[in-house]
This record gives sequence, C-alpha cells and structure tokens, in this order.
Amino acid sequence: MPAVELESGSAEETEAIAARLAASLRTGDVVLVSGELGAGKTTFVRGASRALGVEARVTSPTFTIGHRYAGRVDVSHLDLYRFRGLSAAEWGDLEPYFQDAIVFVEWPEAGAGVLPQPRAHVRLEHVASEVRRVAVDTNDERLLEEATSAGSGFRHGD
Repeated sequence: MPAVELESGSAEETEAIAARLAASLRTGDVVLVSGELGAGKTTFVRGASRALGVEARVTSPTFTIGHRYAGRVDVSHLDLYRFRGLSAAEWGDLEPYFQDAIVFVEWPEAGAGVLPQPRAHVRLEHVASEVRRVAVDTNDERLLEEATSAGSGFRHGD
C-alpha cells in the first residue's frame, strides 16, 4: 500500500489529520488504527468522528469493546485490545458495528484474517514526548491527498 507520513505536535493536530482523512470516507469504509498505548489512537478517532458530524463524547471503548455514534453518517469505534483473535461467535457480536457505518478499529491485529478489508490503515507512534508520527497506508490516492491537504511536513513513503 502507498503511504504518507505526517508529524503531529499535539492532540489538536492529530484530530485535524483525522478530520482531513474523514472527508473522503463513506459508509462501509473500515479504517484500522494501530499504535502503542498512549500513541493517540482514540484522539485520531475523535477527530475523524467530529468531522463526520458526531457530537457525542468520543471515548475509548477498551472495556466495552465498541461504541456506535450518530453523525451525518453512523460511526463505529471498536477496540480489540482485550482480544487474542476473533472466534466466529465474537465476530458475530462485532458484525453489527460494521453495518451502515464508517468503522474505526483500534488494535486491529486481533482481528487479522476476520475483519473486512480496510480502506486505510493508520499507524501512530511516539517520536518525542509530544510528537507523534501518523502513517496512513491506503491504495486510494484520493484518501492520501485528503490526509495531506493543508498539512505541512508530510513525507511520502513506500
């Protein structure tokens, strides 16, 4: 997948990157969001959700596994941190979150081979105490353009 890398110096910048990406998302899209603890995954989802019209408080679904928010489109936010893989029964519990929504999945590694094909995979990592690298991988050139529009300091990757 082609990728772009951006740097964020604050939660607000991470949310703005997510909002730009969200501008090209549509119902049925899945975005995987990876990164170590505290890297800004939920912050990223909050920025995208706001851009999609969600007014409710966006919080990490670590203990509830998933949240569904109403906006201009429905937004599902899943957190698979507590999973080691997905059984058929567990997938059955998660499947409704994917119906008629844009879906963001934190810790998607647990769903490898089971989750629907993503439109994008976002990876966040610590660069310094307040700086994060945000890598967006996708085969969709328009999505890459949206993610980097009005943003400075991005680098195209392989």
